Amino acid sequence: MTADQEKKQAALEAVKYIKDTMVVGLGTGSTAKHMIEAVGKLVADGMNLTCVPSSEATEKLAKELGIKIVALDAIDKIDVTIDGADEFDEKFQLIKGGGGALLREKILAWNTKFNIIIADSRKEVQKLGAFKLPVEVIPFATKQILAYLETEGLQPVQRMRGGDPYRTDENNNIIDIDIFRTEDLQALESKLLKIPGVVETGLFLDTTSLIIVGKEGGPEVKERR
Repeated sequence: MTADQEKKQAALEAVKYIKDTMVVGLGTGSTAKHMIEAVGKLVADGMNLTCVPSSEATEKLAKELGIKIVALDAIDKIDVTIDGADEFDEKFQLIKGGGGALLREKILAWNTKFNIIIADSRKEVQKLGAFKLPVEVIPFATKQILAYLETEGLQPVQRMRGGDPYRTDENNNIIDIDIFRTEDLQALESKLLKIPGVVETGLFLDTTSLIIVGKEGGPEVKERR
């Protein structure tokens, strides 16, 4: 199977957890796109769902598919959020943010009762960090944060789009850092979040309830132990 076929397989398995009248969080990215299209079909077939998007791109696609979209502050709690990941390990720790939506994705995850991650089999790793960790920072502090992270040996690189700084939906910058040699991810997360001007990181260490991986023999469902 191709990676995209695995992504679609995982997405189709994940939407089986969605029930009528649920509030559903919609992730962002190439894997989540398959899930959003599947949710659109559920709605077209008559399911009554209220959905909260994690990015402007997701909101646009969902509306095109006839999915009812509301802002986060219009609901009390999300029943289930389905999203992708750039990497995950056996401890259900994730790196997310390759698509730039890490802040809103983490906000949705924190406000969700049951978080499902969908992925192709290539996203499963023994150790997080081959994929660079995104860190969202405010533009005012970006230069100083880059310099500090360099002194910490994290090889920071400001994400660009064309010749300009990449900007998130919240109009912030993203710095991608190398954490492959980092052993204590909780300590790293705390350290990064204490830096003035850092808004959020792409480390999702304890939010995931279920991981569904697309595989040749059928989707593998991993439950948190």
